[in-house]
Amino acid sequence: MDPAWLARGFILGFTIAAAVGPISLLVIRRTLAEGRIVGLASGLGVATADATYGGIAAFGLTAITDLLIGGGRLLGIVGGVFLLWLAWQTTHTAPGTAAVAERRSGLRGAYLSILALTLTNPLTILSFAALFAGLGVSGRTPLDAAVLTLGVLAGSASWWVVLTTAVAALRTQITPGWLRAINLVSGVLIGIFGLVAIGLGVRG
Repeated sequence: MDPAWLARGFILGFTIAAAVGPISLLVIRRTLAEGRIVGLASGLGVATADATYGGIAAFGLTAITDLLIGGGRLLGIVGGVFLLWLAWQTTHTAPGTAAVAERRSGLRGAYLSILALTLTNPLTILSFAALFAGLGVSGRTPLDAAVLTLGVLAGSASWWVVLTTAVAALRTQITPGWLRAINLVSGVLIGIFGLVAIGLGVRG
């Protein structure tokens, strides 16, 4: 086993997780509305999805990769519709009401909802497939691939720990008015991401 695979996976996981997108906006909003633990649970859902797709690329499961890429059109439409629903919910829900709803759903709900959303994002598998192929970091042995996947999980999770910790530190300084504004802006941006995903899915 080459320990360098762990470091490579960590860098890849951290880098892909740090890319700004609708998932980041959702995790930030949840952290502001409900606190660091809920935000972190959401982030770990993203990390799990990243590790899943990273593992598929690392183990060289080309048949599964081709199937996922081929189904990218349907995944894009499903993910886009989900994003539009989240956008509407974000812009039409008062901050206090959002916090209560997220508290009721619990940490499991926060984790599973973001996991599902990330898994339906075709850009996730495309990002890993492109990076792994371009950098030539696919594991040479099953053990190397497993270590590489573990590195992706650790790297992605580390980013969400950093992000939610930073956002939570600012939470006490955010007034309800600011939170409403953040919800509005986040909802609009998430809606745009959703429309783009649907558009790309329809165009194929």
